[in-house]
Amino acid sequence: MNHIFGPVPSRRLGRSLGVDLVPFKTCSYDCIYCQLGRTTNKTVERREWVPLEDVLAELKTKLASNPDYITLSGSGEPTLYSRLGELIAEIRAMTEIQIAVLTNGSLLWDQDVRRQLLEAHLVVPSLDAGSESTYQAVNRPHESVSFEQMLQGLIDFRKEFTGEYWLEVFFLSGYTAVDSEVQRIVDCVRRIGPDRVQLNTATRPTAEDYAVMVKHDRMVELAGRFDPPAEVIADYRGVHARSEFQAGRENVLEMIRRRPCSLDDIAEGLAMHRNEVIKYVEELDAEGVLDKQYSGGKLFYRGKQSS
Repeated sequence: MNHIFGPVPSRRLGRSLGVDLVPFKTCSYDCIYCQLGRTTNKTVERREWVPLEDVLAELKTKLASNPDYITLSGSGEPTLYSRLGELIAEIRAMTEIQIAVLTNGSLLWDQDVRRQLLEAHLVVPSLDAGSESTYQAVNRPHESVSFEQMLQGLIDFRKEFTGEYWLEVFFLSGYTAVDSEVQRIVDCVRRIGPDRVQLNTATRPTAEDYAVMVKHDRMVELAGRFDPPAEVIADYRGVHARSEFQAGRENVLEMIRRRPCSLDDIAEGLAMHRNEVIKYVEELDAEGVLDKQYSGGKLFYRGKQSS
């Protein structure tokens, strides 16, 4: 499976069947907090990065897993896929499973991108800043995309889209969680008018080590600044405890107990999609059963031996 992964447990979407539409780290942003590392191909070029027919053929083989959502996300920015609208239409023709699109929102200023997203059931864009300077510092966008352009795209899409529109706001200590920037973000959210606002922070290894998480108590406080109050996305430790995810989790733990492994090592060794591996590693790390070490600029995981 080159383009389809999961179902994986999702804190927001239940059992999510992921669809990966662009090559790894092909994105219009290079966010300092990205769990996948630094962007290797920063672009706003929209094209058919992978054959639509291949994606649909793979997807058909996985529908029997009966996920809660088919989620267009993956290893880069999904709106860079030029046949996104056709893909959504084809999925709707083959199943009644809800379609979600997780996007950084950077291309919603483009009328064609907005049009292609209209038939999705749920779209979740991101807003990580309330000003141009913070936008440049946190998202490190492609040079052709300005903060005001991005924000206007979020506003325009809200006016056109009749499905569920959730907005994810990512807070970082010292960047976006300072009061002045928080207020600017709150003002932007008021202009956008999403159905739901969800707050997130850096709980996983980030592209830059200076991208620091905001403590939970502060996140709860920030949630109250929004009207209506935002939702702090819950820590989803425990979702892998469901029996259907136990085998994958145990396979990951067994492998890294044998030797230190990077995320890529685990994905290749267990024939898993990298995004699945991240879910399992995060759960194991939260349980305190992993040791982490950097070597040659790369993060490796080792399972702690039981006493």
